[in-house]
Amino acid sequence: MGYPYNFKDVLGRSERITWRVEDLIGDGKTLNFARPFMPESLARVEELDFLSPARRRTLNHVRGHAYLSIFGLVEEFILPFVLDHARPYINGDDYRARAFLEFAGEEAKHIHLFRRFREEFVKGFSVDCKVIGPADAIAKQILSHHPLSVALTILHIEWMSQRHFQDSIHDDNTLDPQFKSLLKHHWMEEMQHAQLDTLMVETIAAGLTQKQIDEAIEGYFAIGEFLDNGLKQQTAFDLEAFEAAAGCRLTAEQRDRFMSSQHQANRWTYIGTGMTHPNFVETIGKLSGDMRKVLELAAVRFC
Repeated sequence: MGYPYNFKDVLGRSERITWRVEDLIGDGKTLNFARPFMPESLARVEELDFLSPARRRTLNHVRGHAYLSIFGLVEEFILPFVLDHARPYINGDDYRARAFLEFAGEEAKHIHLFRRFREEFVKGFSVDCKVIGPADAIAKQILSHHPLSVALTILHIEWMSQRHFQDSIHDDNTLDPQFKSLLKHHWMEEMQHAQLDTLMVETIAAGLTQKQIDEAIEGYFAIGEFLDNGLKQQTAFDLEAFEAAAGCRLTAEQRDRFMSSQHQANRWTYIGTGMTHPNFVETIGKLSGDMRKVLELAAVRFC
């Protein structure tokens, strides 16, 4: 397909990024629950006008916990997939092998990063917040699809995380600085990961027929539907945690509005922002012009 970067370039940029989990959380660096964690463009709590400002901030915190948990969850299927892809290149192209091993090492660091922030969240929040899972069952379901379907899902996630910081977070000075720091440092490494996974997609697709490629893109859509069902359940968990933390019980009408609004907010956060990212759309278009049209039509549901 052809892209203006290669494994040597991506490896070099990755090696210049040297942050550690310990630099971002712990040893006196804690979350500030007086501030929101998630940008409003993702949280969409302000449209729930029947909630007071304090309760909207509480809901924002609940959404922040879900963000930490869901990203920690998806990193756990990304890591084994990258390692499996890297294995055949260990004794081949040095830059390719080193780049993918660096990729895997950074994904392991991201698992640790989100876990540590979640631990700090639990220390500071008043109630237990449930999250979809277990992680190994979700990973098993996703990894059962064609490798190209999985690689496209991972690419979606990486461009998604780029967009979360670039479009929503870096200019928002109202957010808790510690949570914002997590999002920034995650973004710094995901740029390299997005480029590496684009090259991975290119390599996998090179050995397939057009029919197989189109079927693999259909597999990506199937994974998206699976994740969307999980997001509906996560929204119900978030409602339960919010009511417990706020010490209130919403009316039936308010609960319906909550579920509708927050499910769509979750859809945008985890599906729409990746599915509509220009670089992801470009990759799908290079694989299949027909499936790019399908993607663009499907994305409307998640915005």
